[in-house]
Amino acid sequence: MEKLSIKPSQYTPEIVMDPDSGVIEIRGKSYPENTFEFYKPVLEWLGEYFQQPKETTTFHIEIIYFNSSSSKLFFDLFDLLEEHKEDTNIEIFWIYDAENENAYEAGEEFQEDFETLHIKLQVKE
Repeated sequence: MEKLSIKPSQYTPEIVMDPDSGVIEIRGKSYPENTFEFYKPVLEWLGEYFQQPKETTTFHIEIIYFNSSSSKLFFDLFDLLEEHKEDTNIEIFWIYDAENENAYEAGEEFQEDFETLHIKLQVKE
């Protein structure tokens, strides 16, 4: 399985998905013109990855700003992770800037909606 790397743009985050380490990083802004088309390769990659995941799969999600369609996509992503939480130990770090109250509140909402995923809120260093 290949590593997936998507370079950031003005409207889309940098995404690095490494099957060898089990580390997935999503960093930047997320308000693409067509959210589901942009994230389609990410979801497809995860579908393949979860057929033979690492013992621990770690997500580092640092989204500075995202629109409502990206929020829906993150719900879909977390739903997918819940489906596979028995297949791998899933660690999710929701990273936010201390001055970005919206990012912190979004992380709290995801924690409430996905209690079984143990999403950890982490201030950006």
